[in-house]
Amino acid sequence: MSDQSARHGIAGFQLTERTRVTELGTWIDAVGPDGRRGGALRFDPAVMSLPGVRDRVVSTVVTDRQLTQAGIAGLVPVADMVAAGEEVWLLTRQATTPTLSDLMSRPGLDPPSAAAVLVETAQTLLALHSSGIAHGSLHPGTVVIAEDGAALLAERGLADAVRGQQPSADRDVVAWAALARGLAAVAGTARAADLFERAAATATTHGLAAARDTLLAGRDALGAIGRDRLAEAARRWAVPAAPPGHAAGEGEDEGEIVTLLHVPGSAQHFGPGVPGRPTEAGAQQTTAEKIWAAGAAPPRARRRRTGRWTTVGAAAVFALILAGAVLAWMRLGGSSAPLAVQSVEVVAPKKTQGCDAVVRIVGTLRTNGSAGTIVYEWQRSDRKERIQQKEVVSEGKTSVTVPLEWTVKGEGKKKYTATLHVLSPVPAGKALRDKATFSYSC
Repeated sequence: MSDQSARHGIAGFQLTERTRVTELGTWIDAVGPDGRRGGALRFDPAVMSLPGVRDRVVSTVVTDRQLTQAGIAGLVPVADMVAAGEEVWLLTRQATTPTLSDLMSRPGLDPPSAAAVLVETAQTLLALHSSGIAHGSLHPGTVVIAEDGAALLAERGLADAVRGQQPSADRDVVAWAALARGLAAVAGTARAADLFERAAATATTHGLAAARDTLLAGRDALGAIGRDRLAEAARRWAVPAAPPGHAAGEGEDEGEIVTLLHVPGSAQHFGPGVPGRPTEAGAQQTTAEKIWAAGAAPPRARRRRTGRWTTVGAAAVFALILAGAVLAWMRLGGSSAPLAVQSVEVVAPKKTQGCDAVVRIVGTLRTNGSAGTIVYEWQRSDRKERIQQKEVVSEGKTSVTVPLEWTVKGEGKKKYTATLHVLSPVPAGKALRDKATFSYSC
């Protein structure tokens, strides 16, 4: 590792001592500027120096940012991609450990947890494929277990970008089947192993949707499919908030850092205490600290000539897929009563927000305590597009918090309104929504 990373920081991220090496470079557990766990991938310089590789990788990461904006929640979210001298780094707003490979190498990965991983990865792949996109390198090392037990996919398209080829949906199906067979080998029970093997065979003959349904239909062999054990394992895996002897936020002069995720032709440079120059669109923040804190939308990339994918198209397709996923996940809970959302409350700051504010809107959903999936969307008064998301709720949980981070820029005095709509489950003939308004003055 170079002197840059030896100083324990990159673009506001504090690096820990936990690392793992992949074909792309070295992943390092990190802590973001706000103290939350994240990840930092230092690409192998020898790989990134090859002709065309850096541009292809940047294009792939921009596509991932667009996919996340379109509502596909099963990918590890990207905070930024930066260059520091000869080094290129990918920074994520989600820790990239533990991976499924980490958990498979230790005892205790029970069949219900393994089934949850397979269902969620299949669902994410289906959403990607319907958007004209594929993962390309699915294996236990690219499946990340989040602290809530969700299975997220990392490194989407990166290996193929390095090789100069396109990810293949057919290859994803074969890889998912191999993943299912690998989990069958560590399933712990003969009935679970048989179910995973059948799901693998179904994937290669009838597709991922049929394989997912095979798992759900055979859940009597597993018990309730759920994330609880995965969440426990992920929380145990968490590292301290900062490297020994180096508190978060205490960084040496990193030198010039250049963000690579910007509108073509608008170079953005930043270093400690130096704000990034706005893009030509004028609406995006450029430093990793601001992107992390605000969850800001990525600048628009120029559309590929193939026209295979657009944000609107992906969102619409994903909504249809998500409807099927909701029905599937609703059947996972062990409660006899289906999940019901009883009330919605939205709270916004009462104090007038100043220039370039990051406003946190908090939505609270009250439920009957049954397990299932809530599908909801945020609507901002400053844009037509709605932000659709889902939340998997475990048994016994009666209150669910769904925050919205809203970045406001520009001069003037305005009032903004955030409205939270629950799409499912919704009682017949009843609308579940609430809204809150805040003031902005700059």
